[in-house]
Amino acid sequence: MNADESASLARAAAALPGSSLDYDVGSWREQRPVHHHRPAPCHTRCPAGEDPQAYIQKVQEGDLEGAWATIVAVNPLPAVTGRICPHPCEDGCNRGHFDEPLNIHGIERFLGDLAVTEGWRLEVPPLAEDAPEVAIVGAGPAGLAAAWHLRRAGVRPVLFDRYPVAGGLLRTAIPLYRLPRRVLDAELERLFDAGIAFRRQTKLGRDLFLNELEQDYDAVILAPGLQKPRPWSVDGAAPGDLRYGLSLLEEWIDVGAAPLEGKVVVVHGGGNTAVDVARMAIRAGAREVHLVTTRALPGAADAVGPEDHMQAFPREVRQAVEEGVIIHPHTTPTRLIIRGARLRAVELAAVRAFRDDRGRTRRVAFEGTERVIPAEVVIPATGEVVDPEGIEMLPRWRDYLASDRFGRIEGRPGLFAAGDASGRGGSVSAALGDGRRAAMAVLLHLRRITGLPEGESEAVPVEALQLYYFDRAPRREPEARPAAERIRDEKEIEPGLEAGEFALEAQRCFSCGNCLACDNCWNLCPDFAVLKTPEPLADGSFYVFDYAFCKGCGLCAAECPTAFIEMVDELPAG
Repeated sequence: MNADESASLARAAAALPGSSLDYDVGSWREQRPVHHHRPAPCHTRCPAGEDPQAYIQKVQEGDLEGAWATIVAVNPLPAVTGRICPHPCEDGCNRGHFDEPLNIHGIERFLGDLAVTEGWRLEVPPLAEDAPEVAIVGAGPAGLAAAWHLRRAGVRPVLFDRYPVAGGLLRTAIPLYRLPRRVLDAELERLFDAGIAFRRQTKLGRDLFLNELEQDYDAVILAPGLQKPRPWSVDGAAPGDLRYGLSLLEEWIDVGAAPLEGKVVVVHGGGNTAVDVARMAIRAGAREVHLVTTRALPGAADAVGPEDHMQAFPREVRQAVEEGVIIHPHTTPTRLIIRGARLRAVELAAVRAFRDDRGRTRRVAFEGTERVIPAEVVIPATGEVVDPEGIEMLPRWRDYLASDRFGRIEGRPGLFAAGDASGRGGSVSAALGDGRRAAMAVLLHLRRITGLPEGESEAVPVEALQLYYFDRAPRREPEARPAAERIRDEKEIEPGLEAGEFALEAQRCFSCGNCLACDNCWNLCPDFAVLKTPEPLADGSFYVFDYAFCKGCGLCAAECPTAFIEMVDELPAG
């Protein structure tokens, strides 16, 4: 074949005699390319265990119901978590190193809401007559997740709760402007329709007892949440009419009123409950609201480490400030000024955090920094503990039930703990993930699975991606209602994505660690050793390597935008 003839050959003519197909160059190879699916950072950062990259790929393919089904295989409440999760997945999103992180919670919320509108149902197998029964105490996020994953595995879950309705703190402590009850009710109705029994107004230690549950059921999961406030005072002093944050918040949500109108309120705490209480006080007509916390503001540079930041979600803190809450970071109450059994003022002092010799964070109030805030109400919101009634005999770790990461309680086979009561909660998503892990441990106990998963593999770092193959695109995120408008009612503060915004946002996903079907490897291989398939393969790609002709140049791996191809050492002959 002369030069003139070769210049006129099309790509398909590579199969003609005298072309590269006559030469098996695979024997030259010292390394070979392989497909290696690795989790995206959004997956490894999700406390619930969701894989956003997987369901966003379904969205990109136009399979919205399949995308929703991918979420609920892990998390049965996407319309809830899409609203109230702090979305640490977005903090890890590799796109944030390129322009702006993907709006993952907006995509999740859109799919959750669409499922409600379209009436999509949860798919479960039929229950056998002799299906094992598992009792779950607590119908909050952890208990609901545990029940769902057991039901999917052919186990008969029975939920018990002291309240007349399910939801736990989702219903009793999360304000309506963050989570409309119609959304929660729709998610729960679909979940119970899947075949989960619910025994309402049944309290552990009063209406049912642990030893009876262990006798009557094949396994028991304790997910009662944290119901009792930590005792609070300042040097032993407390107002006679002291109300704790969680109970006051429950009253506000239940009746729509709180006795705070026209008063100066001091809220003590730095978690989500404290911020919700402060925002509730604004809506209840308080004249002035101060939030006092020993921690730094989210993201503040003066924190001694990540654990020194407020535990409340940054978005909620920012919105609270917009609504008029005055936050005093690195501050603590040092004295209550009470006259005639009535609170008149609160003395505050600056606090500084430091690390001791053992690496623990200590906080010390500095003398000479005291200042006084006139106040008529002080509301502690410094955390809750497990109600010990009915479980007094179980081992504890500080204020929580002692168990391993899968909820197993030492010395009590068949008994498990999950959610906030285990100390592994902290957010709705974390509680959902903890409930899922407890369900897996129950399934192992019942021998319905062979083992528990090890830790996740390392996520794909942004340095492994070929970012020059992507175009910059703005993040789509609807604006919250103006502060002056939203404090007048309980309407939802943040709207969801519109259909067009949802589609555009999904297209921004890098598909980290997964095949993007971009054809780079197929187009760029100099030996035509990458073959394209008409249907996706088991690993999610559309390509196979023809190792007879691959000489291991590594071009496919170097130009894979998503780091789905890597080069590994060639296997020894024989």
